[in-house]
Amino acid sequence: MQTNLAEWIKDTPEGIEADAILRKCVHCGFCLATCPTYQLTGDELDSPRGRIYLMKEMLEGNDVTAKTQHHLDRCLTCRACETTCPSGVQYGRLVDIGREVIEKKVPRGLGDQLKRSLLKNTLPHTALFSIGLGIGRAVKGLLPDGIGKYVTSRRDEGVWPQPVHARKMLVLAGCVQPAMAPSINCATARVLDKLGISLIGADKAGCCGAIAHHLNDAHDAHAYVKRNIDAWWPAIERGAEAIVVTASGCGTMVAEYGHLLRNDPVYAVKAARVSALYRDVSQVIAQERTQLSAVLKSKADIYPVDAEVTRQKVAFQSPCSLQHGLKIRGVVEGLLRDAGFDLTMVPDGHLCCGSAGTYSLLQPEMSAQLLANKVNALESGSPDIIATANIGCMAHIESGLNASSRTPILHWVELLDRRLA
Repeated sequence: MQTNLAEWIKDTPEGIEADAILRKCVHCGFCLATCPTYQLTGDELDSPRGRIYLMKEMLEGNDVTAKTQHHLDRCLTCRACETTCPSGVQYGRLVDIGREVIEKKVPRGLGDQLKRSLLKNTLPHTALFSIGLGIGRAVKGLLPDGIGKYVTSRRDEGVWPQPVHARKMLVLAGCVQPAMAPSINCATARVLDKLGISLIGADKAGCCGAIAHHLNDAHDAHAYVKRNIDAWWPAIERGAEAIVVTASGCGTMVAEYGHLLRNDPVYAVKAARVSALYRDVSQVIAQERTQLSAVLKSKADIYPVDAEVTRQKVAFQSPCSLQHGLKIRGVVEGLLRDAGFDLTMVPDGHLCCGSAGTYSLLQPEMSAQLLANKVNALESGSPDIIATANIGCMAHIESGLNASSRTPILHWVELLDRRLA
């Protein structure tokens, strides 16, 4: 694609990157087949190709209107288009640049501003979010369905093992996950403990920065990134092998720390080091597969081959952030099969569930359609359990399950923890 970026952006780091990405796009249209929003609306402007055209027009200095903002807002940033694209267009990075530019050019209405400000100033703060969630749980029966369905029951985390192993790995605590499902990181710590690895936290680390980033607030996003780097750095210097993330949505953000701060004179080197140390929990466990097999074998007398636990049917929802953002495909499924679970077929597994960070709250109608499609696909194989790899997907899918015959939904590492208990 030929480009002619406007003077105000073409020589900036963002302009140089955007220009290189735009030039890779050949408008082949392969992305249309895997774009969830285009599948729903059939509108070219709700496809990656259409949005690329809108962003090109904007970056070349043409008039920008609320229409462009509307179609960029409706993008889930699921990055399924990147998986499909034969030209390697980094659409996710391009849409981040486009959204940051349009945020400055097209003022939002007061209601939209207030909603985004509320999300940005509550969700990333675990203590504040925990208070709100606690109140919500206490009065759940009085809440409107649109809000009450997102108020999940607390999951007891159990015991976090003492850090007795020579091998140490850091874990991202996150922001909403410690309040909604502290059981996930605790289950991870127990599984890794059985594999000879101690999982440790860092007191001052927290939100990965993705919420502010996807709400187009680069300043706040970078502040969260720098805080986490500062919190993790002493343990990294002491030899921590990796930074383990159990929420794939957060993982895509941590994996990008090096890129986000590449021009920062103070943090560029440290950020690149953090991104290099990042590992999704599935990658860590897969690397210890020999040890995992030995532990599973030791449980053979407790869980014989014909035991009910080995026959449980699991529908695995692979989050977009895992399969498209991080390009991790088939790893979790293989680990669950190794542990004796039967995986059901999930039609259209490449399509988004509609959670996408704050998307379900900012684009509720589009999100609801995607959720209904995803729940139907997951339940089509009559699973005993639904498993996922991202806290946002978990809460979103749980809100859409049939209340009368609700299939349990867990993080997949919780299933593995139960198998190894």
